Amino acid sequence: MKIGRGSVNRAALLSESAYKRMIVRKKRISKIRRGIATLLAASCAVLFLMPIVLTVTNSFMSASEISSNYGQVFATSDSGGKTYISEKVNLKFIPDMVSFAQYITVLFKSPDYLFKFWNSVILVVPIVGFQLLVALLASYGFTRYRGRIKEMIFFAYIILMLMPYQVTLVPNYLVSGWLHILDTRWAIWLPGIFSPFAVYLLTKYMRRIPTSVMEAAQIDGAGEWQIFRHICMPLCKGCMCSVAILIFIDYWNMVEQPLILLSDDSMHPLSVFLSKIKKGEIGLAFAVATIYMIPTLLVFLYGEDYLVEGITYQGGIKG
Repeated sequence: MKIGRGSVNRAALLSESAYKRMIVRKKRISKIRRGIATLLAASCAVLFLMPIVLTVTNSFMSASEISSNYGQVFATSDSGGKTYISEKVNLKFIPDMVSFAQYITVLFKSPDYLFKFWNSVILVVPIVGFQLLVALLASYGFTRYRGRIKEMIFFAYIILMLMPYQVTLVPNYLVSGWLHILDTRWAIWLPGIFSPFAVYLLTKYMRRIPTSVMEAAQIDGAGEWQIFRHICMPLCKGCMCSVAILIFIDYWNMVEQPLILLSDDSMHPLSVFLSKIKKGEIGLAFAVATIYMIPTLLVFLYGEDYLVEGITYQGGIKG
């Protein structure tokens, strides 16, 4: 039985049209899935950004407007306890009238807030710098020289890193008392500088560098310092920036350490003030929180590329 050429052409056209319809259907389904994923991501982004936007916009409200909207949240009973909130709290994103009174008070009329801000800077910046320096040297030692004792020490680092700070707070208090550094900034600096977090991340990152590169440099006459400075540090630049950003954010928001180790309120950072918001300071708290967010946002925006690179880097040498 012979099949005509026309029927073959019609079958080919039908199969081609079916293939095109299938391609169009797949593209349509892909667009729908992409739209749903984008909508979900946008919804999550709005939920995460809502507290930040609420803090920034409410910082431009007047004290009376803030008290009328959120006064019940911070109200206390006659016995000193919290009161029951019988009405809904009014979350407002747009102030009725823009007011800079909160910022004028924080920046000019009450220098205590700026003083606490600089306390935060003085406490955090040395921790970031020296913890990074100690971590680089320790990570290079763990990378270059392997052995059972060093692996046991590194395992101890991991165990200490897994412990929350609240667990080690009592030993830190006892050691600080033994060293006579309680109520001084050294009680905050020393535990922060020798924290195992940066050592663990940099060691894992540095061990991804091929040993053949270090051996080749050693054959060419390079010493340990030259290998560390000209090979390890340039290749670990992304991880160093990532670690510095994470350390800064972690210690910029610390509360427990200053409360336990520093009894003098004048040495407390601004984060402690934000944890002790009183009824009459709600508006100031919004303004202070907005100012307090600026350094972390600037650090993150400046080092965003390095942060992503340090997290996603899988090893090897870039060309």
